[in-house]
Amino acid sequence: MPDQDLTGRRALVTGGASGIGLACVHEFAARGADVVVADFNGDAARAVADEIGGEAWVVDLSDTAAQEDLALEVDILVNNAGIQTVAPIHEFDPERWRFMHRLMVESPFLLIRAALPHVYARGWGRVINISSAHGLRASAYKSAYVAAKHALEGLSKVTALEGGPHGVTSNCINPAYVRTPLVEKQIVDQAKVHGIAESEVVAEIMLAESVVKRLVEADEVASLAGWLVSDRAGMVTGASYTIDGGWTAR
Repeated sequence: MPDQDLTGRRALVTGGASGIGLACVHEFAARGADVVVADFNGDAARAVADEIGGEAWVVDLSDTAAQEDLALEVDILVNNAGIQTVAPIHEFDPERWRFMHRLMVESPFLLIRAALPHVYARGWGRVINISSAHGLRASAYKSAYVAAKHALEGLSKVTALEGGPHGVTSNCINPAYVRTPLVEKQIVDQAKVHGIAESEVVAEIMLAESVVKRLVEADEVASLAGWLVSDRAGMVTGASYTIDGGWTAR
């Protein structure tokens, strides 16, 4: 039985009904936190919330105008929701590019903005931004995603600088390819844009830069998130933690 070190804390995890978000939801709930599962998929969000005794927030986070007047009473915020599109810049649909930035840059800004008054008042808070190895490195055909994750890195650092005097930390987690539905959906597009067979994508593209030749597991990311939200990580802020099998060591 894990330590109940998050008892009395309330956590909000975006994209919490699947993948990395779901793993974080289970990590926090197992340690005693009250968890809000925010997801576009209402049925999935409610099912997860029922399973952990938490709360579902069915929300389209790309609708950033609706988030401008939010006030969030949460102690832990995990900005995880994201999508991917693989296409050359000269063929990239501009509206899709803007949509991805609303979801992965504007919404995290607005959620942080909505949460800070509460955590400032309490003198304790944790912001975890699920970035990517692509927040530190670039890959071709991912202009919107790479640009969004680089922006998220900057937002996280500014949050750390402003939040520090109030007991609030802000950090990024930077995984390589994680075994999630988001990654599995990329295989067809990656094969097409690189001109290779779908069966070759994992080895030739996704694991090409990693020394450890396997996908990251979602619970590995969640375990790091769990440490970062603990009191043991109170001096860790403004940082970017890689879980990438050595990709960014090159």
